[in-house]
Amino acid sequence: MTEKALRLGTRRSKLAMAQSGQVADAVSQVTGRPVELVEITTYGDVSREHLAQIGGTGVFVAALREALARGEVDFAVHSLKDLPTTQPAELVVAAIPEREDPRDVIIARDALKLTDLPRGARIGTGSPRRMAQLNAYARSHGMDIETVPIRGNVDTRIGYVTKGDLDAVVLAAAGINRVGRSDEVTDFLSVDTVLPAPGQGALAVETTADNAELIAALAQLDDPLTRAAVTAERSLLAALEAGCSAPVGALADLLTDGQTVKEMRLRGVVGTTDGSTLVQLSTTGPVPETHEAATALGRELATEMLAQGAAGLMGERAL
Repeated sequence: MTEKALRLGTRRSKLAMAQSGQVADAVSQVTGRPVELVEITTYGDVSREHLAQIGGTGVFVAALREALARGEVDFAVHSLKDLPTTQPAELVVAAIPEREDPRDVIIARDALKLTDLPRGARIGTGSPRRMAQLNAYARSHGMDIETVPIRGNVDTRIGYVTKGDLDAVVLAAAGINRVGRSDEVTDFLSVDTVLPAPGQGALAVETTADNAELIAALAQLDDPLTRAAVTAERSLLAALEAGCSAPVGALADLLTDGQTVKEMRLRGVVGTTDGSTLVQLSTTGPVPETHEAATALGRELATEMLAQGAAGLMGERAL
């Protein structure tokens, strides 16, 4: 007799289905059980408002978490950057698999790179973080661009360029790779130009805190270095009291001497969406070996950023 299938809760978008499918295969391998995808529509999927207006934080997550709490699914897969920074006590992130490419990419008409875009180029993005950094880059490099707020899935966003409505759109490399459209990328944005969202490129596999057997099985998919990096990034975000629609970028990367990982560098940025003011700092320290050490790294950098005036730059800051 075959064991009962595990039910994986996922958003319905093509990207969510692709990344959940990858996790389903991995879970099936470690548990020896079939995994079926249970499609769930979230508020973020049906609302046509811009993410900054509907609060950003958690709009793609709440329905999946409710399905977990009701026992309709056994575990759920989220894009980590969509998860609120406070974790409900009844749920646990059992695995953060190895991270995909955290960078942002540009898909532009005529295979243009960012530096090739004509004066007045219109660049679409739904992210205040991307707007702030792109506008700051343009200001400092004598470029004339207009950032245009957009919503929609990968197909919709790329469609704005192919139909000629926009000169370029900015998307996450990880999402483009997961849906198999990386050949359409015309430019990878260096993290020195645009720092990604905290947790970008990483997935969170979440289940209920009382399901010890499944937690133990899912833990086999966890990548400790990815977990340490995204914990530091999300700690920075939490300490700035910013939701995931605030213009905050963060990236923790590992510094090696070729073979061995020596240190972790955490970079953070916050800015006004017009790019006129940015606070950008970094800190380097030993690779955190505990959740507390990774959290402390993020908190320390946030404290320095707040001392440099970061708080006044986050228009979306919760009251």
